[in-house]
Amino acid sequence: MSTSGLSGSGKSTLAFDTLYAEGQRRYVESLSTYARQFLERLDKPDVDMIDGLSPAIAIEQKTASHNPRSTVGTVTEIYDYLRLLFARIGTPHCYKCGKPITSQTLDQIVDKVMAMTEGTRITILSPIVTGQKGTHEKLLKHLKRDGFARVRINGEILEIEDVYNLDKNKKHTIDVVVDRLIVKENIKNRLADSLELAISLSDGIANIDIPDKESILFSEKSACITCGISYPEFTPASFSFNSPQGACPKCDGLGSTNVFDPDLIIPNPELSLREGAVAPWAGRNTVLFFEFLDALTMHYGVDIYTPYKNLPDNFKNVLLYGSGDEQISFYFERNNRRFNYRKPFEGIIPRLERRYIETDSYQAREEIRYYISFRPCPECQGTKLNKESRSVKVGGLTISEITAFTVTKAYTFLTKLELSGKKKIIAKRILKELTERLGFLDNVGLSYLTLDRSAYTLSGGESQRIRLATQIGSKLTGVLYVLDEPSIGLHQRDNQRLIGTLLQMRNYGNTILVVEHDEETILSSDYVIDMGPGAGINGGQVVFSGTPKELLKDKNSLTGQYLSRRKKIEVPSRRRKVSWKKLVIKGASGNNLKNIDVEFPLGCFICITGVSGSGKSTLVLETLYRSLAQRLYHSRIPSRKHQNIAGLDQIDKVVNINQSPIGRTPRSNPGTYTGVFTFIRELFSRTVEARMRGYKPGRFSFNVKGGRCEACNINVRQEMHFYLYYAVAVTCLASSALNIEAETT
Repeated sequence: MSTSGLSGSGKSTLAFDTLYAEGQRRYVESLSTYARQFLERLDKPDVDMIDGLSPAIAIEQKTASHNPRSTVGTVTEIYDYLRLLFARIGTPHCYKCGKPITSQTLDQIVDKVMAMTEGTRITILSPIVTGQKGTHEKLLKHLKRDGFARVRINGEILEIEDVYNLDKNKKHTIDVVVDRLIVKENIKNRLADSLELAISLSDGIANIDIPDKESILFSEKSACITCGISYPEFTPASFSFNSPQGACPKCDGLGSTNVFDPDLIIPNPELSLREGAVAPWAGRNTVLFFEFLDALTMHYGVDIYTPYKNLPDNFKNVLLYGSGDEQISFYFERNNRRFNYRKPFEGIIPRLERRYIETDSYQAREEIRYYISFRPCPECQGTKLNKESRSVKVGGLTISEITAFTVTKAYTFLTKLELSGKKKIIAKRILKELTERLGFLDNVGLSYLTLDRSAYTLSGGESQRIRLATQIGSKLTGVLYVLDEPSIGLHQRDNQRLIGTLLQMRNYGNTILVVEHDEETILSSDYVIDMGPGAGINGGQVVFSGTPKELLKDKNSLTGQYLSRRKKIEVPSRRRKVSWKKLVIKGASGNNLKNIDVEFPLGCFICITGVSGSGKSTLVLETLYRSLAQRLYHSRIPSRKHQNIAGLDQIDKVVNINQSPIGRTPRSNPGTYTGVFTFIRELFSRTVEARMRGYKPGRFSFNVKGGRCEACNINVRQEMHFYLYYAVAVTCLASSALNIEAETT
């Protein structure tokens, strides 16, 4: 069912403030008084009677989360199932050498040895020294005292009696020969005893040597025998970047750190050092400073007038990070005397870091902060996980590599994942949940999203469709779903898939009420309620209710007239001429962009189109806007990768109008947000009565004492609290719901 009509005609009031509010209120009131205190309470709508109302769920266009840790994977619970999958069937790999790490019980080791070809000769060894210098005299004496007769030193088996004078300056590898056996049926007990002894000597490791074949290492622990690195037992928390067990210790699971950004330090690489390419050095025009600069460039044989972009890379590195231990000769002249001294060059970034830590000046800190931006964590490369968790693989991929996939690619990988034996049984139900959730996201037109994309970067429409996909997965029945324009931001190519998803939810036995302007969605509805006839005080009436076919024939419905093409929006016959002034982005390659060059003519109304996920937001918001914000407002958010942007000098202001709500507090309203209320207060303060009473503009403000109503503190409503019951809100009698102090009103 769709509700259509002009913006402001009452669609949302009917759907959300009336039907959803009453449905939610009735459901909450059916719960115990104890449970109610934890749930949100909505105001009872101004309605006489509603019959046949079921429990309601609203899916609005709100950003899913402002938490930098929230991702598409965590919001949809896909990441929770991935964590479970990796904890149960993942294979750890050494983060140094890359070899797989497995742990076996003593019984498993015995079974593997007994499975060898009968008659195979084996030597059971216990590695006790691996690549260590020394004579190891005490160790050998201890082994001899314990009754061991043979050892293998550096690959050669020797009698302990014959071992003496090992070179203390060379590295040695020593294995104790625990037993020598021939594989056959009656050796199982002796084999188990020998293996147990070998494992106890070497802290969980046994080596089975087979003549003319490669030795087989067994371990009771998750550890890399080659590198000596032990691994903890992996649990789902080990793969959570919100848990100390899994989070990267460098960035605490955020995936990014604050670093001094060379692009902010050198904002214009076209300039030379002499022309002021280095922003922190701007304004330094003293003789001493240029003497220092001359000495530095002379030492490395570069020209002070060469544009920064053409300087050698090694000199750029020295300039930014310092010369290390390399001494540089600096000199200056004073009063006809020449002074020389030699010292390493500290580097711009180390100097800024030191000043930022040492200074007590707030102003100095703020100036230095201009050159700091968020960059991917150098330790985890933005994956948010520690190195142990990043080394566990399923199907040859780590959990970070899978979450970097788009929804479509992740679905393909998981459906084609080949497992066998016990792992296949364990993973069966987990994979079913994963593929279902990925399929739901694909059906609502979000196949282009990567699972590691931050939730706060999603548009309102994308966030809404994610919540819609989550609701599909819950498979509730008998529920009233209220949706706010689910098709917004979705390309027409994907519209039918979204509509199919809504029909699927309906077929579960639910009622779907959609506030919508999209033609295809309205015409696919079973029933349409058209609000109008106008907006605001001219709206609020049901102009039409019936089937879409009846809507097309209705003469009173403005929506029906446009849908039936009886009315249409004419295409302008004349267009504004394209200006020769333009912004040009070259080599934009962020996310899915393919190293493209794009021109934006200035002074025009420009429209960027394309299917969902084609790169529109990456190009405009994450590349162009962020670059302008960095240049004009010293923004610390880095732009997406690109070569350069020409024409930035023609722009002196940039405004990003996004879908974030404009009201941050209950005191905010259209008048205060737009600034109109300032003029209204000025106007009232100039009236005769206000001047007689000595009222200033502040007297007419509900944000300051003297103007606001102190009885309700401008909240319009006062709450009366009752034990174990909801607080009852009543209209403030002192201000009569006007926010302003009674005498002023």
